[in-house]
Amino acid sequence: MRPPQTRHALPRGAACIAAAAALLAALPLPAATARMPLDEIRAGMTGTGITVFQGTTRERFDVHVLGVLTNAVGPRRHLIVARIEGGPLAETGVIQGMSGSPVYVDDRLIGALSYGFGAFSTEAIAGITPIEEMAATDAAAAPPRIAARLPPAGPPSAPDAMLAHLGGTLLERAQPFARQPIDVRAEGLPASEAGRLGALLRPIGTPLGLSGFVPEVRDLWSDRFGGAGVVTAVTAPAGGAQGAAAPPGAPFQPGDAIGATLMSGDFTMAGTGTVTLVDEGRVYAFGHPFYNLGPAQFPMTRARVTTLLPSRAQSTRLASVGEVLGTIDQDRATGIYGTLGPAPALVPVTVTLAADDRDLRQRFAFEVVDDRVLTPLLTYTGILNTFFAWTRQVGAGTYRVDGTAYLRGRPDVAFGNVFAGDAAALGAAAAVAAPLTTLAVNRLEPVAFDRIDIAITSSAQPRTATVERAWIDADRLRAGATVPLRVALRDSEGRTTIEALRLTLPPHVTGPVQLLVADAARAGQRDLAAGDHPRSARTLPQLIRTLNGLRRNDRVYVRLIAPRRGAVVGGEPLPGLPASVLAVVQGDRAGGDVSDLHDVTVGTWEIATDRVVTGSRLLSLTVEAG
Repeated sequence: MRPPQTRHALPRGAACIAAAAALLAALPLPAATARMPLDEIRAGMTGTGITVFQGTTRERFDVHVLGVLTNAVGPRRHLIVARIEGGPLAETGVIQGMSGSPVYVDDRLIGALSYGFGAFSTEAIAGITPIEEMAATDAAAAPPRIAARLPPAGPPSAPDAMLAHLGGTLLERAQPFARQPIDVRAEGLPASEAGRLGALLRPIGTPLGLSGFVPEVRDLWSDRFGGAGVVTAVTAPAGGAQGAAAPPGAPFQPGDAIGATLMSGDFTMAGTGTVTLVDEGRVYAFGHPFYNLGPAQFPMTRARVTTLLPSRAQSTRLASVGEVLGTIDQDRATGIYGTLGPAPALVPVTVTLAADDRDLRQRFAFEVVDDRVLTPLLTYTGILNTFFAWTRQVGAGTYRVDGTAYLRGRPDVAFGNVFAGDAAALGAAAAVAAPLTTLAVNRLEPVAFDRIDIAITSSAQPRTATVERAWIDADRLRAGATVPLRVALRDSEGRTTIEALRLTLPPHVTGPVQLLVADAARAGQRDLAAGDHPRSARTLPQLIRTLNGLRRNDRVYVRLIAPRRGAVVGGEPLPGLPASVLAVVQGDRAGGDVSDLHDVTVGTWEIATDRVVTGSRLLSLTVEAG
């Protein structure tokens, strides 16, 4: 076991070096990182904690053990309860961002400062995650990641609802508290206090530093994910903090500020806390989960404390992230765990915005962590952020979005759509998130994103049209013949235009048929009934093919529908099956991968327009033999 490191970042200049040396001499640390097991902890013990209150300077604070809460955050998950004091703690109480601060008793590490007991506390009382539980979690084999649930069809466009939609799995996993406070038991504390403390128990908040984000997005993240123990804060850009910093490449030391980066580039998002232990290249921190994702791939960075924000409700430590020193590969109930060394691969995202009617063009580039829950969520957040800033300049109008997700070892997925009106920008952002989420959380095969490119074009005027009429310009319809279809579209200015399309009828279709002339939403309902939907896919190639064929709002879709029975088998529509074959297929329904088709789409066409189309018409026709 290696002893805790005692080196500090040295400022430039001999006088500064001398001052730093004097400071180090005044900060005695345990001579070795020996660990004290939980069964040796007793009320009345005193010890020392280490954290950073300003800059990168580690400082000590005093710890007075009050007792142990058993089953505090789950079965056989215990907490040491202690009063902490020293430094600014008398004014601030327990500070958000102190999570992970190591605590030593008799020169032995007992655990990480990690939990608080509610806001407005008159004393700085904290919970300490035992180091033996942190070590046991890291030593255990990582189980396979639980597959995230596929989000419901038709994601909402409102930004708060969309964040909840995408982050639902995140919120479900970030629940480390005792669900039944009555199960909490106390050692060294009055029995009546155990349940009360269990009900108050919460992880010390993890400040989530956001740089480059507009206030609306910061507020949305705070509202939606604050319940997971994460608090949003404005910070300097990555690497932008001023003042002394550790030499590049210097290892972490217990008590150092640490960052877990989610986004970098033009937009930065990172959670910060404190290092608990560095053991042979392995880094323990936080003492509670970040988002409780299990296996993770977050860049592990230095952090520099810029200031403390004292508050009677809950004080916060603001910090900016810096140099990447390795990879956080576990996000567990007892803390985050990382390895010193290379940084993980991130997913590059570029967003280009241009205005048709003015000389306005911007390009944003950022990277997001590679994670099936966070990749689409963070990409949506970055796009939403650009839209909030962009619409201040452009306003309501029409937005066209075109994107490509480049997949490792798979065909590219191209997606795009057009939106108009007051909520056009939000709809465009949601249109990007939907296919990315479907890919990322699919249960068929893992998908790796190489990069994501998005281009957005805006127009100041809402460009819309409504389907008013549709008719066939022919007296009789014969199988195999080509007939003209006319569609009347009325635009937002009150003008009517006639779109023409020549339909070649299938030679084998006769009798009564229906011709659906519809917008993307109504055509999508029809295609869903016919088994053509991402949820119907049974293989990843099927899913990619379906996503590449998603409908656009600037199209008029035409479907020729005949009353023929069939089935969807293994995600593939099989229309017009002979009765004998259909009977065999339906007899295999116990396999759970068969559904009925009562009619089939025997012809598909579309009309491209320069407007967002709404409305539909359904024509009942009869086709005679040719």
